[in-house]
Amino acid sequence: MKKEIFHLGKISDVINASKAPISAVTKGGGLVFVSGLPPFDLDTGHLVRGDIRVQTRQCLENLKAALEVAGSSLDKVLKVTVLVSNCAYWDDINAIYTQYFMHEPPARTFITVGSWAQPFDIEMEAVALS
Repeated sequence: MKKEIFHLGKISDVINASKAPISAVTKGGGLVFVSGLPPFDLDTGHLVRGDIRVQTRQCLENLKAALEVAGSSLDKVLKVTVLVSNCAYWDDINAIYTQYFMHEPPARTFITVGSWAQPFDIEMEAVALS
């Protein structure tokens, strides 16, 4: 099986422009891997500003789009990793997260991190069936 790399619109453009050695979405061996995606607007590539609920919703929309471009979906997600700047956001993140994973939610890890190079509070990565 070969590795496939997918272009995720403006998000991939931002990654490529930064010269970071990252692919937003890859697929191989029957799995789809989505890199940690901050709350970037899919159409403009700019960060979405707002509280943690707004940022969480955008991260989940990005995750959904990334999976779809690779031929997968949220229903096929096996594992999500949530990286967040403050563990106190737990309830707010879950309030939005449950709207996307209502039934049979995937495994999940919730990690508090120190900071990022840009002003956002959350990013999410995932592994799904293709």
